[in-house]
Amino acid sequence: MSKRKEIKNKLQGETLVRKGLMHERSGVETIRITPELNVIKIGGHGTIDFGKEVVIPIVEELGELSREHQMLVVTGGGVRVRHIMDIGIDLGMPTGILAELSGTISEQNALMLSVLMAKYNAVKISNDDLLDIPMLLSLGQVPVMRGTPIYSFYETPSAVGPIPSHRTDTGAFLAAEVMGAKNCILVKNVDGLFDKNPLMYDDAELIEDIRAEEVLEMNLEDLVLEEAVVDMLRYSKNLHEVKIINGHVRGNITKVLNGEKVGTVIRQ
Repeated sequence: MSKRKEIKNKLQGETLVRKGLMHERSGVETIRITPELNVIKIGGHGTIDFGKEVVIPIVEELGELSREHQMLVVTGGGVRVRHIMDIGIDLGMPTGILAELSGTISEQNALMLSVLMAKYNAVKISNDDLLDIPMLLSLGQVPVMRGTPIYSFYETPSAVGPIPSHRTDTGAFLAAEVMGAKNCILVKNVDGLFDKNPLMYDDAELIEDIRAEEVLEMNLEDLVLEEAVVDMLRYSKNLHEVKIINGHVRGNITKVLNGEKVGTVIRQ
């Protein structure tokens, strides 16, 4: 049997899946690339699809805030994602194909939002341009990108059904995590996380503060954010909470950036 050729290092001979190794490396502190960055995800279904009556006030608020706060604006897909997924599922498309198709929709919304925010020095970027963000921020620009993460054809199989588990909330969360952001704010059309869908049940109660583990244990029929975000929040290294606010109420984004209590906070 031939001998493996090795390069001397601390991981020499490791399989990289040994549980003991994972624990040995668990205390390593990672670099926070942009610790003052606020990742703000503007939902497609919850905000952009409502048109100018909702979108323009959000654009104006973001523009005003960009003078004082570093931000990365991330866009959702919305009704067009539902449409393309409906057709794709009907035609038997695999999960990876559905993920690629839905990504093109949030890309369209990123383009539109960057144009609307052009007067505030907004610039559309791709998912591969994350490391350009520090430079763009130093130039006073506001980067805008699609929320759909670039798993694309390599999207992991969903536990049930073909719909991709990692969509635009997940993309915003992962961008905030890798950049070491200060905040990850999901802008929706409801006041936060409820114990049941508030658009369907008048007696739905707002949950203002909760741990990720508790959300998963509740096993709610409907969530205001993707379950994948809640699951990953339990293990994230830089980002320790996700905030959910209602973008239809002007001033909510300002309040949360100023540290005021708004909507729901899901903590690690």
